[in-house]
This record gives sequence, C-alpha cells and structure tokens, in this order.
Amino acid sequence: MASADEQPQSLSDLLETIPNVVDHLFRNPPKNALTIYTQMMPGDGVRPEFTTWRDEQQSWRKSIALHDQSYHMHSLHVRGARAQEFLQFLSVNTFKNFGVGAAKQLLACSPDGYVIGDAILYRLEEEEYLVVGNPATTDWVEYNAQALDYGVTTELDPMWALNPAKKRNFYRYQVEGPNAWDLLEELNGAPLPEIKFFKSDTLTIAGCTVRGMRHTMGGVPGLELSGPWEDRKTVKRALVSTGKKYGLRQIGSIAYFTTVIESGWWAVPVSAVYTSPEMKGYRDWLSAKHASMRMSLGGSYYSQDIEDYYLTPYDLNYGHLVKFDHDYIGREALEAISDNEHRKKVTLVWNADDVLKVMQSQFETGEAPLPITMPLAATARMHYDRVEDRNGKFIGLSTYPAYTANERAMMSLASVDADFAEHGTEVALIWGEDGGGSRSAGNIEAHKQVRIRATVAPCPISQAAQSYRSEIGVKRGSLEEV
Repeated sequence: MASADEQPQSLSDLLETIPNVVDHLFRNPPKNALTIYTQMMPGDGVRPEFTTWRDEQQSWRKSIALHDQSYHMHSLHVRGARAQEFLQFLSVNTFKNFGVGAAKQLLACSPDGYVIGDAILYRLEEEEYLVVGNPATTDWVEYNAQALDYGVTTELDPMWALNPAKKRNFYRYQVEGPNAWDLLEELNGAPLPEIKFFKSDTLTIAGCTVRGMRHTMGGVPGLELSGPWEDRKTVKRALVSTGKKYGLRQIGSIAYFTTVIESGWWAVPVSAVYTSPEMKGYRDWLSAKHASMRMSLGGSYYSQDIEDYYLTPYDLNYGHLVKFDHDYIGREALEAISDNEHRKKVTLVWNADDVLKVMQSQFETGEAPLPITMPLAATARMHYDRVEDRNGKFIGLSTYPAYTANERAMMSLASVDADFAEHGTEVALIWGEDGGGSRSAGNIEAHKQVRIRATVAPCPISQAAQSYRSEIGVKRGSLEEV
C-alpha cells in the first residue's frame, strides 16, 4: 500500500487512493472519438483518411479494403509444452481440434464470470502460440503465465504507442471485399489454396512468403496477411499497386474503427478486473498506469458501481462459445447463470429525424445537445449510453455510436433485455450526460440530455456480413470460431 507521500505503484495501490473507479474513469479526459482512434494507429503509413472515410467504408462492400493492423494491438508469444493447456484454462471456449496454422478466439473471464477481454489466438507451432489483442487480454495472459505452474514463457511485442523499439515482429494486413480473391490470386500467380475460416495457408506476394488466414473485419470475404516485419513495405506496395485496377482503398484509422458497427464486435468492454477479491494478485501485479486506469469512460449511463458496467459472455451473444467440457477461470460462475435469461446483443438504428434535430441545434442559440460527430460519436474510449423502453424503463447499454455510409444510418451496438431484442422493436437511447458534462470535469462542453428513438436491428446489421456468416457456418453475433 502506498503512503500519502508515495506515488501508487500498483493498480491495487491506486484503487485505495481514489473514492470511486467510475468517477475516476469519467474524469480521465474523454476526447472526441476521432482523436481517440486516430491516435491509436500512429504507425508508419497509416493516415486518418487516404481518400475519405465514406469512400473507404464503401470499399469493403464494393471493391477491396486494405486495413493495416500492424500497429494498434499487443502481440504476446506464449511458448511451452503445456502452452495449450495453460491457455485453455484462461478461455471459456474449447480448444479441441486446434492444429498448427489455425486460430481461435480467446475469451477470458473473471472468477465471477464477467468478461476481462477477448483476443485472437494463433497456433504458430506445436508449442508456440500468439495472442493478439488489447492489453486487457494480453496482460491477463502474461500475469497468469507467471502466477500459474504451467512452465510456459511469454514474450511481448507491444503495440506501436508503447513500443520503444518502433519495430514489430510481424506486419498484419487485412484484405477484404468482393474483389479481394481476384487481387490475391493475381499476386500469388496461381489459384489460392482452399482456406477454411480461421485457418491459414501460405501464398506468395512480390517474392515474399505470406501467411494468409481466413478472417474479416467488415464481415465480407477476405484474408488476413502476415509475415516478417522486414517484408511489410514490399508486400504493401504490391497490394496497393496491383490493387488499383480492382478499386482497392487503403483504410485510414477513422474508417477502420467503424467496422465494428457493421460486423457487430463489442471490441472493448469494461474489463472486469477492479473488484473480484480473487483477482487481488492481478491488481497487485498491474502497474498503476495500466490501461485499465488510463481508459476513459463516458456516455449517458452512470452508476457508481463499476460492476454495473461489467458484461458476461451471454450479454455479448457469446453463449454458444461457453463450454463446460474443460476447467477454466470463471466456469463455476458461468454454470450457475447458464440457464438464466440473458440480455442480447443487437444493433440500434437511430431515428434519422432525431439525429438531424441534434445536428440542427448546433446552428441555433440556446442550450444544445451534445454534438453527434460523424462517423464516430463516442466521447470516451468506453462509451456507454442508457437504453430505455418507451416508458423510460432502463433495459440495457449501448456502445460504439457510429455512422456508416454503407447502411446510410447512425447506429450503435447494444446489449438489451431479451424482451426488447426482437428486430423492429422501438426503444430510446439517452444521448449526453446528466449534469450536462459536469461529471467529466469540464472535458466535455456543457449540453443537455436528449432522447433519441432507435429501432432494434440484427447484429451484425450488414446483409453482406450475415450472408458471409451463413456461407462459412459462423453463428450470428461475432466472427469467431466455427
């Protein structure tokens, strides 16, 4: 425990110095989402926009999108004879039939059954795995590698913003869209190998051996391409040059972070690390400057209890992933609630007239609502809005307010009570903070709260994504393992 004169060293120390986690996170300076997300991809050659964010959004539906994912995620190598057994103990989903060259979703929960985070787990070799995601997940894996007796080692390849070497082990590009296969076959100089979802094989681009994994960001056909860091410029130049005739667009950081609203991925839930007594060892291990305390929290939903922001796998439509065929952290808690009625993840399509009223108010005198910034309207890294029924009853949480030119709509993802999850149901979203921004210590301009009508729609909303899921046999709710 830090004394009054000492700086907190661990997350546990810091939590003892603040009255409330929620208020601390609300007062972490929230920023306009365009600033938040463009700062997350500061690497070489990734701009906020290459053409326009609208043109780039449409490319993954109409031609080819090239996403550069080389910079904004941690990569954690896990090695050892018992590496799979160790990783299985941390994930609610099963790792049966997990061969070399395949990938799985790693979905980690607290002992209380709440989501800590998820990541993509690659099996590179018989005894080597790679966890790719945000620090909420990779740090949990790294801690347990040290705390548990599985004899595994870890090596962190940190995201660009936290990477003093400014060099990664691998580049990672996502190439997707209706013309993606034609481009990749031309570059490969031969038909592509048959690659099943979340499986990989090798192809050749500009003389470089490239690993291609069947994956998608926007819910359309595509491959994730990866290879040694030294090959990144050669491979990208070939993709961009040859891709011109196929309508390829490089995707800037603004459009990149709108893919979640079309694909339906709840990318950054509030990580359930702050309260469980069984996780005190983890909080002692984490630095006081860990991402979980540098995150910002915003939106119209407010509770002083951080656990009210936690989500279970069932709340995120991950119920089909939860398996009870192996032992793992959180299993007992999830078994206890498995038969309960759970919230369901849906897309909310905002009423256009209500959105336009908010925008019009910016040209009028008097107290105005909080502006809706397009295409990303979040006021914090973790933006949670209150969802109500027609009578004002609280029914769930909404996140990722965003506009997409493909759907021509302002939308958000939401987790709502099952009674209100039927497609076509009209609900309401509360926009802006009660108190008009005072809770965020002046980091958001003064405003008034307004009620925005919304209609419940499928998740993912994209018809292209739904068709692609049907084609490859993936259950609706997320693009995870078959």
